[in-house]
Amino acid sequence: MPGAPDPEYVQARRVLLDVLGILAPHLPGLTLVGAQAVYLHTGAADIAVPEYTTDADMAIAPELISDRPLLEDALTEAGFRLPSNPGRWIGPGGIPLDLMVPEALAGPGRRGADLGVHGRRAARRARGLEGALVDREKTTLTSLDPDDDRRCEIWVAGPAALLVAKVIKIDERTGTTGRVVDKDALDAFRLLRAVPTDDLAAGLGMLLGHELSAETTREALSALPRLFGSLESEGIVMACRAASPVVDADELAASIVILVGDLLDCLRGGTQA
Repeated sequence: MPGAPDPEYVQARRVLLDVLGILAPHLPGLTLVGAQAVYLHTGAADIAVPEYTTDADMAIAPELISDRPLLEDALTEAGFRLPSNPGRWIGPGGIPLDLMVPEALAGPGRRGADLGVHGRRAARRARGLEGALVDREKTTLTSLDPDDDRRCEIWVAGPAALLVAKVIKIDERTGTTGRVVDKDALDAFRLLRAVPTDDLAAGLGMLLGHELSAETTREALSALPRLFGSLESEGIVMACRAASPVVDADELAASIVILVGDLLDCLRGGTQA
């Protein structure tokens, strides 16, 4: 995004840094996922659509977080609210914070994740995030405010894990009323375009080889050609809607089909190694 970021995005990054400070003892078990993680890997990716989001999404590895401070107590004391849904926090200024545990590690239940001493309200369960605990890397996050010199080293999900999570999310929500977010499909395209195909394939190969992430990665790779493999596929329609009217829909659709085909060919050829 050229020039100075919009004030809402500066505030979103400020809130994320606030969260990381509040939850500092838990940082080994927290991984940044979602759109903010996507944009750390891709930037604008040559797409003239604003790339920032105000949401902050964190995946939790239950065995790596500390027993203290309690997540709910620490966030509440810092001014965050948990109106109803588990894990869906609202921070100062109305900035959302989602704390999520991959389904495979979330314990029994339907919505809330079982985090032992932290209870079942602090985080929600989410399918497709398993890979974020396998494919992740340390990144130094800085403020977008020139007067704020804070820096924090955090885990950020890798591109392959983020692509899997986006595809799973889109696939689960396709056909449901009011739950599909077109921007998720555009984020998937950003990853496909910005990250070299060989690197994405290598990351997916790693996820396929890990017990925690293999199942959801296979599901995502099965859904990928269905969602993005032809010009009329649902994911491509979503991406074009999200980019309209800034980006030519025909060019965007054709580009996605080519990128997905190249990635699947790379995986089938075993060149991800």
